Amino acid sequence: MFSWAKALAAALALIAVTASAQVLPGLGRPATAKEIAAWDIDVRPDFKGLPRGSGTVAQGQDVWESKCASCHGIFGESNEIYSPLVGGTTAADVKTGRVARLTDPGYPGRTTLMKVPTVSTLWDYINRAMPWNAPKSLKPDEVYAVTAFLLNLGGVVPDNFVLSDKTIAEAQARMPNRNGMTTRHALWPGKTLAGTGKPDVRAVACMSNCATEPTVASMLPDFARNAHGNLAEQNRLVGPQHGADTTRPAGSPMVAAAAAALAAAPKAAAGAAPTALLNRHTCTACHAHEGKLVGPSWRDVAGKHGRRPDAAAYLAGKIKSGGMGVWGQTPMPPQALPDDDARVIARWLAEGARK
Repeated sequence: MFSWAKALAAALALIAVTASAQVLPGLGRPATAKEIAAWDIDVRPDFKGLPRGSGTVAQGQDVWESKCASCHGIFGESNEIYSPLVGGTTAADVKTGRVARLTDPGYPGRTTLMKVPTVSTLWDYINRAMPWNAPKSLKPDEVYAVTAFLLNLGGVVPDNFVLSDKTIAEAQARMPNRNGMTTRHALWPGKTLAGTGKPDVRAVACMSNCATEPTVASMLPDFARNAHGNLAEQNRLVGPQHGADTTRPAGSPMVAAAAAALAAAPKAAAGAAPTALLNRHTCTACHAHEGKLVGPSWRDVAGKHGRRPDAAAYLAGKIKSGGMGVWGQTPMPPQALPDDDARVIARWLAEGARK
């Protein structure tokens, strides 16, 4: 049976041994105090690790509208991509610390403020991960302010509330689901509310007599092979699914040759994509050359705007300013990349987004 306490003790012992060992030549160096401080930014539920600072609800609204609303909505309602942050809590929940609608089958929605029990969770996540296109770019005072505004949207703190390292405990005492967290799962080290200190999961049967990994495939019966025309002619020439040549028998060498030719077809149009810039500015997190990810493919963008006489200038402006509505309701926040890099990417898109 796995013991979290023993695992933690072993990990701490390993850290102590590693710290006391000399650095091998050519294999790294001790971390500096500044490097450790930059990494050690987590904030615990008891507020240990919380930096000094403060922010008002009004200041948080300014930060929210400029850096958060494009994804999470003006009132935290979000959109079709991101889950709502606010809603589903009441003044009664603030008093009891239990969100009644979490157990109401007639209210299936689950917002962030309905679920999260601790202010530190909100503060820590906003601090380390938001905004998603520029994580860790917010200053502590901005994090305090935007957290205060989010709590105000949910009716947790009043309009004149000032959130700081001194007042965050007051906000914690008003969290709607502050009494909704339990340690009865016994997954944490030490004694828990369950009184056993033992995890509720035992890895006994799952590590023996394991089933072999299944092979997923598809099969087309002979009588239906060409019932609706040649499948190879009904698929796009890009992507992993090219379609079988159903005019020929299954397993025919000509089928494999046709598939190979289709796979090689996109490579014939190879060009000079600004791959380094696209990777450096994390454009690939939301866009692919072919096929929609979070946003449209680069080939689709080129097809839609490439015929504009001002295509390069227009696309460079859109990259810098962001926006939504052209390709649906998924927002693209403003991108803080150098103008020269934006122009290079925009010119590539305007010229057809060749690989």
